Amino acid sequence: MSDSQGENALATTPSPAGRSAIGDGATTAPSPVRRTRRTDWRKHAEIALLAGPAIIMFVAFVIFPVVMAAYYGFFKWKGYGAPTDFVGLENYVTILQDTTFHEALLHNGFIVVMSLVMQGPAAVILALLLNRKIRGRSLIRVLIFVPYVVSEVIVGTGWSLMLQTTGAVNGFLEKIGLEGWAVDWLSDPDVAIWSLMLIITWKYVGFAVILFLAGLQSIPEELHEAAAIDGATYWQAQRRITLPLLGPTVRIWAFLSIIGSLQLFDLVYIIWGQYVSATAGTSTMATYMVLNGRNAGNYGFGNAVAVVLFIISLVIALTYQRFVLRRDTEGALTGGKK
Repeated sequence: MSDSQGENALATTPSPAGRSAIGDGATTAPSPVRRTRRTDWRKHAEIALLAGPAIIMFVAFVIFPVVMAAYYGFFKWKGYGAPTDFVGLENYVTILQDTTFHEALLHNGFIVVMSLVMQGPAAVILALLLNRKIRGRSLIRVLIFVPYVVSEVIVGTGWSLMLQTTGAVNGFLEKIGLEGWAVDWLSDPDVAIWSLMLIITWKYVGFAVILFLAGLQSIPEELHEAAAIDGATYWQAQRRITLPLLGPTVRIWAFLSIIGSLQLFDLVYIIWGQYVSATAGTSTMATYMVLNGRNAGNYGFGNAVAVVLFIISLVIALTYQRFVLRRDTEGALTGGKK
């Protein structure tokens, strides 16, 4: 036998005891498919473990109540026992045809627009001023933010006492010789809505200021230094640099302000009560819901109003996110477009 034939025979001869011909210590590597499946299983388990409790809470306290409210909205229900008096879409048709609901919807729209117009510019100006090194800056920040953390009950009760016809505001105007300015701040339909806007602005502008201050902290100081070297004034730098970079924060605040204005209830209910708000021109969809639902003993109708309010808020929120927040959210999402 030649040397080459001997080598071929040795190479084809199986190793004793089933050992590999390349050595005793060699082992078979795990399959890539098996490794991928194991990794995917672990990822899914982590996601379920971390997001599962939050999803359960969200479904139990958000989705389920909305579904049940929609269900009860098809009945004339007194709030106890199983609903049996099925009325179909009658509650929803009544809501959409009720002029009182139309007025409440218009009031909510007015509050949405005026909250953005009044709070937005004021909060931006205050945030720019408080972002500079001035004496007493920390104290001013606290004083501006305090109304936001005060309970709505305290705010509503305090302002209702001050704005009465014999309250502190009219008393102060009379003492300084401005008797003609003393009006019925709470009952006059031409004045009451503006009184409400004043109270809302006083209470919630502090939240916008703190939010804008946090956004200002993320703007690099080098940009302002470069603008100063190029000869830009302070206000030119704010208009050309600060405000555009503060845009995402402003848009988030506007979204929160819109949703909060649509759901406004507590201040109106505390200051104007359940009946005066309609005649004073300050009623909202939420006060309409309580007045014609719970207080009237018709919980089925109240649930229908809640569903309508939810749908209006949802449509506005999705529209705002689609056309306003889209460019902000796209940059924050992982695994986006390639």
